[in-house]
Amino acid sequence: MVKNLIEVRNLKKYFPVQKGFVETLLAKKIDYIKAVDDISFNIRKGEVFGLAGESGSGKTTTGRLILRLTEPTEGKVFFNNTDISLLSSNEMRGFRKRMQIIFQDPYASLNPRMKIGDSIGHSLLIHKICNEDEKRKKVLSIMEKVELTPNNVLYGKYPHQLSGGQRQRAVIARALILQPELIVADEPIAMTDVSVRATLLKLMMDLKNEFDLTYLFITHDLATTKYICDRIAIMYLGKIFEMGKIYDVYSNPKHPYTTALLSAVPVPDPKARRKHLIPRGEIPSPINPPTGCRFHPRCPKAMDICSKKEPELIDTGNNHLVACHLKYH
Repeated sequence: MVKNLIEVRNLKKYFPVQKGFVETLLAKKIDYIKAVDDISFNIRKGEVFGLAGESGSGKTTTGRLILRLTEPTEGKVFFNNTDISLLSSNEMRGFRKRMQIIFQDPYASLNPRMKIGDSIGHSLLIHKICNEDEKRKKVLSIMEKVELTPNNVLYGKYPHQLSGGQRQRAVIARALILQPELIVADEPIAMTDVSVRATLLKLMMDLKNEFDLTYLFITHDLATTKYICDRIAIMYLGKIFEMGKIYDVYSNPKHPYTTALLSAVPVPDPKARRKHLIPRGEIPSPINPPTGCRFHPRCPKAMDICSKKEPELIDTGNNHLVACHLKYH
């Protein structure tokens, strides 16, 4: 049986709303943005777990909470059965080598005044893994593995001298240099040209097999997750609405929100005519989300109970979970 590398239990993150000085004094209560609101899931060792949803659904915040780049309001995150929220700063430093992140914007995440080779290998010096000479050898080796070539030339280049695809490869190399177990990939191909996205995805999967990696793949593009993820969770306004094996969710979506998202996935047939089930209205504010099911104001199948009672995430069979009153009423 495959063990869980990551276990997320009842995770919450509420951000206080910033107000002016006078408004803060007069306010009777503090308003919070409920970015992540009581979610639970696990990521098995060696799998690619997708986290999908519209912008503002809480995907990136969830990834940052798992890495403890952001402290949770409530809940726990276990990494290989260790509750990382209980670790001190020094203890957490050791865990940093085992979990890394690929940020969405490679240009923003690379120091513009640091050469690419130094950016990739900087963590080796931080963790005192090797000296300067050994660092160069390790960096050149990982640059070759991510196909960032000619590596000896690009080693001394600055981020602005590289193409978008090359910068993304540099960020991937930086995440791999410490040989982590978990990589949180936050929209890892969103900032690259369409022409290189397929190449980067194939590279990521090849590296996963070579380095025995586990991925949390965060995206809004369900067309991508279909080809690389083993399981997927659909998020909306800080909640998980549906979760299961990728084939089950795509072939038999059980939540109206999932159905709407999948209807927008393009098909490679110019003659195909599909009905796009675009949800009506706008995404509600995460400061004051709707009562009951948070999707009910936009849901074409909403019932009276949907506005009154929040649905529980239940297993409908084969570990296919859904939070929708339609499934048990």
